[in-house]
Amino acid sequence: MSNLDRQAALSVCGGRGFVVAEPVRELLTPRHVRLGESTEVRRLLPNLGRRMVGAWAFVDHYGPDDIADEPGMQVPPHPHMGLQTVSWLHAGEVLHRDSLGSLRTIRPRELGLMTSGRAISHSEESPKAHARFLHGAQLWVALPAAHRQVEPHFQHHTDLPTVSAPGLVATLILGELDGTTSPGTTYTPIVGADVALAAGAEARLPLDPDFEYAVLSMSGQAEVDGVPVLPGSMLYLGCGRTELPLRADRDAGLVLLGGEPFEEEIVMWWNFIGRSHEEIEEARHAWAEGSRFGEVKGYDGDRLPAPELPPVALKPRGRVR
Repeated sequence: MSNLDRQAALSVCGGRGFVVAEPVRELLTPRHVRLGESTEVRRLLPNLGRRMVGAWAFVDHYGPDDIADEPGMQVPPHPHMGLQTVSWLHAGEVLHRDSLGSLRTIRPRELGLMTSGRAISHSEESPKAHARFLHGAQLWVALPAAHRQVEPHFQHHTDLPTVSAPGLVATLILGELDGTTSPGTTYTPIVGADVALAAGAEARLPLDPDFEYAVLSMSGQAEVDGVPVLPGSMLYLGCGRTELPLRADRDAGLVLLGGEPFEEEIVMWWNFIGRSHEEIEEARHAWAEGSRFGEVKGYDGDRLPAPELPPVALKPRGRVR
């Protein structure tokens, strides 16, 4: 999914300056962003004061939206570099096309994982004949320096492993949880898991104390380490935890995100992750002139133009706790 913000800001992210080395309960308030004609997303990352969680660098939550009489998601062809995109649905379908020739319809609890590497472009749209409701999350994972020039590729996994306990089923999106591993390709120590809680559930998820974590609420209302988390909000949890208490009085859906703190400082702008203002500027120019990112064939419409790039790079602003 694209960042459609025409006033896209240049952000310096990563590094350990923003990492909290102990358990915390930091509730993040979303920013509302329009995405096409009929979709509004709640952007949780990057957030004021909280740029990344492990290698997770971008989190949008959208829906549930009634799109029975609407076009639904309509994101024209646009570029990516230096990251992986994760498409995750609870309701509806998204048709993915990319410059590699991939054409896949992603459905609820299926993993659509696109690794941009050095350069790729893609589009995302609700099929013409689509379900009434659209509900999901779009997530980006920053690629480390050693792998950010990897050849682009797309993976679609329809059958993902699960971890279960009384009143809880966790579907592995990426990485490993409680000895179970997702088939999705990863490049840093990371975890992403969709957690379904039944009404009355009380459970504890095992965690890695070296990871930092956050929990995105998708639906219902659950208590995460005693904190009520409403849909469309996210609770940052810091590091140093070996388990996470969860409780729900009624059915609820969460997404657990975690990973080793991302040590490298990155520059994120629009749909690019790089290491310098100059690198971002070069990528924008390449997209504008139609080189490097390839062509998305079969999409009915124009590709997305790049916004103007701010002329001066931001300075890193570390924060140590």
